[in-house]
Amino acid sequence: MTDTLLPNGIKDSGGDSSYFKKGCNPFAQTGRSKLQNKRANVNQQIIKQMRMRAGAENLLKATSNNKVKEMVLLELSYVNSNLQLLMGQLEGLNSSVEVYQNTQETANIPLIALGLKETKDIDFSTLFKDFILEHYSEDGNSFEDEIADLMDLRQACRTPSRDEAGVELLAKYFSHLPLMESRFFSPSRQTGIFFTWYDSFTGVPLCQQNLSLEKASVLFNMAALYSQIGTRSDRQTIAGLEEAISSFQKSSGILNHLKETHTHTPSYDMSPAMLSMLIRMMLAQAQECLFEKTALPGIRNQFYSLMKMAQEAAKVSEIYDQLHQSMIQTPIKDNVPFFWSTMSQVKTNHYRSMAHYFAASALLDHQLSLRDDEDQQEKTLSQVYDRLPEGRSPLDILKRKDERERIGKAHIRRAILGHEEALRIFGLCHHLNKLEALQEILKASHQRSLNKCSENEDEEEFTDYTEAPDIISKTEHKAEMEVPATTKGPLSVFSAKQRWTAPRTLHLCPEDRDLGFTLKGETPVQVVSLDPLCRAAADGLKEGDYIVAVGNTDCKWMGVSDVMRLLKDVDEKGIDIQVISIMDSNPPMPTKSATFCGNLPKTYSMICLAYDDDDKNPKSRKVTKKSSFLSWGLKNRLKSASTLSLPTADHSGGLPWNKPCPTFPSSSTYNNDSALY
Repeated sequence: MTDTLLPNGIKDSGGDSSYFKKGCNPFAQTGRSKLQNKRANVNQQIIKQMRMRAGAENLLKATSNNKVKEMVLLELSYVNSNLQLLMGQLEGLNSSVEVYQNTQETANIPLIALGLKETKDIDFSTLFKDFILEHYSEDGNSFEDEIADLMDLRQACRTPSRDEAGVELLAKYFSHLPLMESRFFSPSRQTGIFFTWYDSFTGVPLCQQNLSLEKASVLFNMAALYSQIGTRSDRQTIAGLEEAISSFQKSSGILNHLKETHTHTPSYDMSPAMLSMLIRMMLAQAQECLFEKTALPGIRNQFYSLMKMAQEAAKVSEIYDQLHQSMIQTPIKDNVPFFWSTMSQVKTNHYRSMAHYFAASALLDHQLSLRDDEDQQEKTLSQVYDRLPEGRSPLDILKRKDERERIGKAHIRRAILGHEEALRIFGLCHHLNKLEALQEILKASHQRSLNKCSENEDEEEFTDYTEAPDIISKTEHKAEMEVPATTKGPLSVFSAKQRWTAPRTLHLCPEDRDLGFTLKGETPVQVVSLDPLCRAAADGLKEGDYIVAVGNTDCKWMGVSDVMRLLKDVDEKGIDIQVISIMDSNPPMPTKSATFCGNLPKTYSMICLAYDDDDKNPKSRKVTKKSSFLSWGLKNRLKSASTLSLPTADHSGGLPWNKPCPTFPSSSTYNNDSALY
């Protein structure tokens, strides 16, 4: 009843002898690969220490010998100390943002990238072949090469390249997971396959026997890879900034998709609270890149342009402040890297200070003249401030030189204080101290504000304690999530959830060119309107049977017209057909699946972990096109394979996943060709 996993003779579009694309060389000595290898080593040490702790705790409960208890307690203190040290090392790896930056990047503030989640190798071959033999009545050895290709694809996903080809590789494997679940993971039995993934923040391993954790972890790594692509982009060019903006928006979209579709994943880094924070962080970095894109061509030294940039900088500061507030909330603050929360504080103060600097420049460097549009400037100023010092109006500030200078100097004082606060916070984190480029940018911005203050300083003037009003944040280009499109679910007929009879061979002989039944459906076709007195019914054909072969032709994925074409020319001798009957259309209640977290079992119902709303009521579920029974290949994708549509880098191949996918819209550009400030 099976067909090959892959069409015969089809090769990868890259010209390789392998069907699937490969990941990066895991032994390549790049900064990113070294960092990922360190992460894998730390994860292994963490699981070792957790096993030792679990064993010591069990011994402590079991023994009544005081001397043994003292020794066990001493050992537990050592183990807990080692775990704290390992957690610190993992936090250091999550703080190593310099590895992901563009090698030529020296003039921009570094951005944060997510590290890839680590997993263990899995051998599908034996269990899949046994299941094929038992459930589908086929020789599992005939699919040995195809199963090996699938295992190679999963292995390649552990080291994806940091570009669109790497995302395509992960998306390709993710599109196979619903098909694997459909064909091999029955809700009524356990497969014996354990999927193990390590938490990217705590290093704690989690293990499940269903594909819920596997799907969620692959999605997380796709978002992490997009964040790495964004940090690597050259932000000194418009094209590089557009790539960074698009990458961070895609990363946030995938994280949001993960949050909405995998709400019960028992992993700390994929909890709803953590995912919400990560979404905020990706959007904040996208907004920061949008600000840099606006400023890259140069800022026009005009009142309106400077006030506009003040509001744009205030918007970036506001988003980073919201991000920092989410980072210090329970339970996120317990495990989020201190580097991340400190960096968000630094950027909050830095961009707020820039906003005040631009507002000060607009007021101090530009006086209202007869050529200026007074009403327009008044409207602009009223939109910048939510409140003004008592007794002052926007028109008073614009017309009166002393008021204009007083408010401008107040802005520059707030800018200086903000830059000093950013530098103070910068010194609190030793991981931040490694970022020399960031320190230089903060010092240069601080010095620029000091210079502006000294230029407008009057020695005879008394000290003025006027407080600068807050600047209303506003942007013309808001960062938005780019949500990937998904297709429909897995096949509903040839799946592990269905039970059917073994293929039965019947002999059809038409009577006056009438077979005694009609066909319906798309793939596979189903027997309906069966005449109970016809020869086919007497031979054992039943209403609702599926035709899977006509003569020597396999027709599991043929439509009605194709099957009728095979049957219409049957002569008086007749023809043999093979049919199957569904035995139980209502799947039994799912069993429970054990989730192992840190060597301690937790139980989660598969209803929460593996079922979606469409599976709860099979009668009301819309029947999609049925494809080949174990096919991960061409026919499956062309019909109803469940995939995640993501942009691809290579559209030249003949494979279905190399065909053009809907791409995400890029951010609009903002050109400024006037005099530059």
